[in-house]
Amino acid sequence: MSDIREPGTQPGVSVPRQAARDVPPEPSGWVGWVVFAGVMMIIGGIFQAIEGLVGIFDDTYYLVRKGDLLVSVSYTGWGWLHLVVGVVVALAGFALMAGRMWARVIGIVLAGVSAIVNMAFLSAYPIWATIIIAIDVLVIYALAVHGKEMQST
Repeated sequence: MSDIREPGTQPGVSVPRQAARDVPPEPSGWVGWVVFAGVMMIIGGIFQAIEGLVGIFDDTYYLVRKGDLLVSVSYTGWGWLHLVVGVVVALAGFALMAGRMWARVIGIVLAGVSAIVNMAFLSAYPIWATIIIAIDVLVIYALAVHGKEMQST
């Protein structure tokens, strides 16, 4: 087994190669993508919760009747779904900002769920749902590609 020297160690001190692989990578400028994803999860979760509250309290606000939606569920049912997904996404965003690995995995899953829910809700609120879908796609990209770098900061 060959030994390598870690940066910052004494010239005569070597570290086994396995231990060098366990050292987290140096943070790069891509950490900003993960911070962006965390902030977007928090903001997007709050917006989705607001969308849910509107569905719960004012079901006449939306453009189409509930029978014209892709999935024919009352706006109260959609409101509760948006409220729960929004709160969980916002909480996962806060955990992601703390560098938690489980929040990265949950964030990817929840952003996918949020995009699917908003795709089904597209006919009722097209501009808002499209914005949330776009944010979800960016969050998935940031967490899947650059999420590991947040752990080392």
